[in-house]
Amino acid sequence: MEKKDMVCIVCPMSCKVTFDLDENGGITKVEGHSCPRGENYVRKELTNPTRMLTSTIKIEGAFYDRLPVITSSDIPKSKLFDVMKEINKTVVKAPVKAKDVLIADVCGLGVNIIASRSMQAVDGK
Repeated sequence: MEKKDMVCIVCPMSCKVTFDLDENGGITKVEGHSCPRGENYVRKELTNPTRMLTSTIKIEGAFYDRLPVITSSDIPKSKLFDVMKEINKTVVKAPVKAKDVLIADVCGLGVNIIASRSMQAVDGK
């Protein structure tokens, strides 16, 4: 049996969670979390870690040249760089409204890249 520690990042409490692994890498005991989300986080992080991705995307015809974006839900951690490649090669045109889908089903993950804010078109550009 092996004892390990991890800091839960689900909420601002940042609980130090301790867990035991058996000989096969299975979790046998989880302690130190102040809510059930801590145990769920540890189990998911060890089996299938996922993350929300925030970034910016190129936008034409707006006051700024980059628009903040976010994934519509979490994606596998192993796919972060693939999704960033798709974001980096995409250019959108103003105007854009917050929550507009800019890239649908990115990398076949069933997750969309959505605008985090609205951005109006600038006349003359």
